[in-house]
Amino acid sequence: MQIFINQADISPVKFEEYEYIPLLNEENGCQAGCRTGLLMYTQLEYKQGGVHEDQEGFYVLEGTGKAIVGENEFLLSPGVCFIVPPGLYHAIKRDAECDFIKLFFFHAAV
Repeated sequence: MQIFINQADISPVKFEEYEYIPLLNEENGCQAGCRTGLLMYTQLEYKQGGVHEDQEGFYVLEGTGKAIVGENEFLLSPGVCFIVPPGLYHAIKRDAECDFIKLFFFHAAV
């Protein structure tokens, strides 16, 4: 089993208003639902969000925007890191002043 990956070897998964680049998952050693990847959102509104049984963490790499986690909304910019506890709705959107907001994310069992 290969326990590493190079982003250059991965084809992005493109959706209407965001792009997903899967990095680490069960194919390269992650266990118990652990997985990581990159997300690039181009949406200006909270369109799709998520609710998971595990926890999800995010780290903003580029761009600016906002996130909503449960009833809390806060600003996103490079260097901001946040966690979404299990069972809470969360969504992300970019600011109009930038073309996208790029984040690293991870899922981890609780």
